[in-house]
Amino acid sequence: MKTPILQLRAGEANRVRSGHPWIYRRSLQRFDTPPPDGAWVEVVDQRQRFLGRGFWHNTSKIAVRLMTHQRDEPDAVFWRRKIQAAITHRKQVMPNATSLRLISSEADGLSGLIVDRYENTLVLQITAAGMEQHRPLILAALNDFAEPDCIVERNDVRAREFEGLTQSKGVLHGELAKPMDTQLGGLTFAMDLLEGHKTGGYLDQQVNHTRVAAHCEGKRVLDCFTFQGGFALHAAKAGASEVLGLDQSDEAVAQARTNATSNHLEASFESANVFDWLKQNSGKEAREFDVVILDPPSFTRNRASVPDALRGYKEIHLRALRLLPPGGLLATFCCSHHVDDDLFLDTILNAAADARRVLRLKETYRQSPDHPIIPAIRETEYLKGFLLEVLP
Repeated sequence: MKTPILQLRAGEANRVRSGHPWIYRRSLQRFDTPPPDGAWVEVVDQRQRFLGRGFWHNTSKIAVRLMTHQRDEPDAVFWRRKIQAAITHRKQVMPNATSLRLISSEADGLSGLIVDRYENTLVLQITAAGMEQHRPLILAALNDFAEPDCIVERNDVRAREFEGLTQSKGVLHGELAKPMDTQLGGLTFAMDLLEGHKTGGYLDQQVNHTRVAAHCEGKRVLDCFTFQGGFALHAAKAGASEVLGLDQSDEAVAQARTNATSNHLEASFESANVFDWLKQNSGKEAREFDVVILDPPSFTRNRASVPDALRGYKEIHLRALRLLPPGGLLATFCCSHHVDDDLFLDTILNAAADARRVLRLKETYRQSPDHPIIPAIRETEYLKGFLLEVLP
């Protein structure tokens, strides 16, 4: 069967040539008969020059997801090559990690596919119709190259609905341990791979946990939005004199306490709304900490909500800075690609001015290298962070 050819409008090709795989319907010239959902299509520029091939969808906001800039077919050889390349990259950038992201969608040229490894269990998430149609070939390649004991699907995300896919979750292969003991940075964290956040937990801060912890020896540490205690427990392992973790989820706090016990570490955890806690504890008789860590969930999912998100970021930074003495450290993170480095740093500095603090930059942070960044695809560069010191 001949591959359908779709032509871009004038001025639309440069973004595609630079590496962005998403093609919107408005970027295409009109055509008579659209291909069926999930069809493999070829894209050319306004002069009929070849650009790449990928999957078509009739009703999704993203009409074409490019998968290759060659004239490939989506056969077993294609999937094996792409998946092997992704896994090989992880072995290069995080050779000692036993839990990490193996495939990161657009960042591996596999738009709509995420695969995370938790020890010897893989968690699969598919959000594109074209990927769903080739699930058997994808699973076969994963079995060959990753040799998992168990494969879980976490296709219970709303993004699937935009491509006409139903939500589902469950065990596809092998037997799942509940919970799964996962090694991150030399510590053990219990993960619920069927009910936990994302694909079971957060893997993108793995390197940052240990980098921030390196500054915590002998320090009083406050870890806000601690979730299961990632930063808090690494700080305790590094020799912090006192560690307090805050999270509004009772379930997350209970798990953080269990993780502390299983790792034989001393740390306290409280269930609290972090905004309220900071407001109540940052007054005239504020309780001082030497290190404050802010790792909140994303405050914005779209550009329209950025102004409200910035007000939230400014508020927590203003309160956090009032807990720090001269020489104190603020480790702070933002996980929205809609808020870039400059905008995030400007917000922090505005809060510092209101708190009458002058800050010195000590370190910058990104997502762990198993979550690669493709500069041409801004969406892949979402996590940013700073370590800032309060000047005397």
